Amino acid sequence: MATELIQIVDAALASATQRSGQHLACRPGCTQCCHGVFPISQQDAARLREALQTLDQTAPQRAARIRARTAESLNRLSPLFPGDPVTGILAEDYEDSPLFSDESEDALGENEPCPVLDSVTGTCDLYAVRPIVCRTFGPPMRTPDDNLATCELCFITATTGEIAAAELDPAIPAIETASNEAFNDAHNAHGETIVAYALRNA
Repeated sequence: MATELIQIVDAALASATQRSGQHLACRPGCTQCCHGVFPISQQDAARLREALQTLDQTAPQRAARIRARTAESLNRLSPLFPGDPVTGILAEDYEDSPLFSDESEDALGENEPCPVLDSVTGTCDLYAVRPIVCRTFGPPMRTPDDNLATCELCFITATTGEIAAAELDPAIPAIETASNEAFNDAHNAHGETIVAYALRNA
């Protein structure tokens, strides 16, 4: 199911990217969506851990840099983590916490770089297994209140019609939810976490 989910999401993204044309600013070196704390599924977390463990064997220096950035990130985030610090699972009301608030005075959560981001190259060190939210960021995507949201760097000069025409398949959230539920049932898992906690015990 996990492989199928990735294939479906990547195909939908390829279609949306083609329909977006010049309005989509995403490219290597653009790290707008690589900053900020965001929830990921247990399925996303498992993929990240497995990939990091593989990287220990194939590119140990790169893996060591990811682990160092993860430790640094945890030092900054742990005091504000809205969840169980042992399991790394977010509380149900995590969105109300200062770490996830765009209006927090220190904006730590908003400015925190993802531990997997290589700030020198501006690229993701675990790009092939990046979470679903990372894969779908950029093209117009339907929000729960039925608006189309885009990255603030994309579609700046696009018309409303052009934005609508580039919409990512609106069925993706439901497909992702079903896949995550199947994964959780199979692995006795639940809840969501963040990248730093996902990689902590990898």
